[in-house]
Amino acid sequence: MSSKNLTLKDFEAQSIGENLRPSPMKSLCFCDNYERLLYHSSFDEIQQRVANNIEPLSFEVAGPRRKIFFDPTSISCGIVTCGGLCPGTNDVIRAIVMSLHHHYGVQNIYGFRYGYEGLVSRYGHAPLKLTTELVSRIGESGGTILGSSRGHQDPAEMVSTLSELGIGILFTIGGDGTLRGATKIAEEITRQGKAISVIGIPKTIDNDISYLQTTFGFETAVSEARRSTYAAHTEALGARNGIGLVKLMGRDSGFIAAYTALADCQVNYCLIPETPFTLSGLLADLEKRIRQRGHAVIVVAEGAGQELMMDSGQVDLSGNKKLSDIGVFLKEKIVAHFSEIGVEMTLKYIDPSYTIRSQPANPHDTTFCLSLGHNAVHAGMAGRTNMVVGFWNHQFVHLPIKLATSSRKKIDPSGRLWGGVISSTGQPAIL
Repeated sequence: MSSKNLTLKDFEAQSIGENLRPSPMKSLCFCDNYERLLYHSSFDEIQQRVANNIEPLSFEVAGPRRKIFFDPTSISCGIVTCGGLCPGTNDVIRAIVMSLHHHYGVQNIYGFRYGYEGLVSRYGHAPLKLTTELVSRIGESGGTILGSSRGHQDPAEMVSTLSELGIGILFTIGGDGTLRGATKIAEEITRQGKAISVIGIPKTIDNDISYLQTTFGFETAVSEARRSTYAAHTEALGARNGIGLVKLMGRDSGFIAAYTALADCQVNYCLIPETPFTLSGLLADLEKRIRQRGHAVIVVAEGAGQELMMDSGQVDLSGNKKLSDIGVFLKEKIVAHFSEIGVEMTLKYIDPSYTIRSQPANPHDTTFCLSLGHNAVHAGMAGRTNMVVGFWNHQFVHLPIKLATSSRKKIDPSGRLWGGVISSTGQPAIL
């Protein structure tokens, strides 16, 4: 993620207006608006900017404010979840509802059903009234109690629904496409001159949103993926010339595959979208390993090796390119290769994607989701809008949606993370 052309203005979260109302919270740790967190952690990078008379880049620190914009007794709030399932979504919903009710006294909280469709009345999805009793134990279940969907909706229709319900703050939980949709809603709100805040909570199991250290559900995903690589290794050891092949999530970024490989030292090959490989190179090295060691475990991210297969040219409802199935492709090519060279082998193929997505969050992610939800509420009540609550250098911060969606976060093939994966798996740097 290059920051050379960015200025401090690019990191500024929008505000609806001045905060004049005393917060009803009894917090012992209020944040002041001047509190900032540096984006760069390298001394050399900061020193270089200062030497060139360029102000260091920094985020506004998240947290409760002493003065807020909205009157909590006179507004309603809404929550919408979009995109694919991700561990922790219900935890975020619960945290938002609990904070709105207990910290600020908001009485009316609506959950919009099936993504942005729920904000368009002609679909007929009646909003769900969210109470503390209803959400008290939803974190024990995976998925989202609100349902989800993909696809674009008319911002004007969605703003009309918000106005009819007296919504003051809309919380959007989703990934890149959801956040872009949230920006369109915020822009339409501005065009109509309404005082409605739009706060994003980044949800991407792939951990690929820029300028964020991590997103919720990612750690749970790696933990669950580790179960699959363990099974693949056990199966590989249990057969002569056994190969375990595991396909994991990661359309454009291979973070889940990479961290799973680091978490399980039994993984011998890790294939990710950021580092292209050749089929001949993989098969030649795999054949060498099978002859020498008698078993192998391969982890492949779903977006890896797409250039090796035929492009369908199709897109989903969110405009994302439909990927070819690299897992099935590799399975067929590996089996065919060993058959051609006359080497008997057994291949077990595991695709745990939907099993992983549907899991409830682990304790670390649950804690993370609680803080995300609380800080999203604090941001909304303070009149921030068109922004996401993010996590950077182990602190929660405010980040403009435009910056968060400016590019896709990817693994640097020459960086330390990928270097660690190569060292752990022992695979060639170039396949």
